[in-house]
Formats: sequence, C-alpha cells, structure tokens
Amino acid sequence: MSGNSLLIDTNIALYLLNGDTTIAELLNGRDVHVSFITELELLGFQDIKEEDRSIIEELLNNCIIVDLNQAIKRITINLKQKYKLKLPDAIIAATSIYMNLPLISADKDFDRISDLQFIRYEI
Repeated sequence: MSGNSLLIDTNIALYLLNGDTTIAELLNGRDVHVSFITELELLGFQDIKEEDRSIIEELLNNCIIVDLNQAIKRITINLKQKYKLKLPDAIIAATSIYMNLPLISADKDFDRISDLQFIRYEI
C-alpha cells in the first residue's frame, strides 16, 4: 500500500463529521480507508436524520471501504483471543494489519496490539 494511505476508526470519522479541522488536515490528500464495520456503525445510528445520513454517505463515498474476507477473519480471531478486544475493534485492527495500513484512532485499546501500525489521536 501507498505511504499516503490510512485506515480510520469510527471515532475519527465522527470527529471529521463534527468539523475537527486537525483530522481534516491530516486526511487531506490521502487515500482514506474504512472497515465495513465503520460504515455500519456510522449508518446504523438509531434515529439518524436524513441530512446526517447524506453527509455520512458523502464521506463514505470518498473513502475506500474494505469488506470482510477470510484473511481478515483469521486475523480478527487471533486478535480477539490474544487481546480480548471487542469484535468491532478486532475487525478494524485486523483490517489495518491485513491491508498493511496505519490505523488512526482515539481508542487507546489499540496501543496493546504489537502487530498494528497505530497512530493514536488525542484531542
């Protein structure tokens, strides 16, 4: 993968959607990947307004969505067993490892994963 690519966690997408200019600058000009989990989490908010759905869909249309495959499943299982992660976090971390992309997130639980290229975002 290109050194210009990143995988973003759902919280980073939410910060971006809420107008975080630091995140916007960091992602500007990069190939932004998201796990299908992030897509589901963003669009699955209860009582989502149509205007918000449109904004989220526009963001997702500008990202490369990575779907689940057998390799990501195997990595996910290993991560869940080794680090006792929540399933969505394990899938997102596994996606990052599989794609060989740095993951940016504000979730410090990712710090524990030795195989992960992790960039922790602090507000």
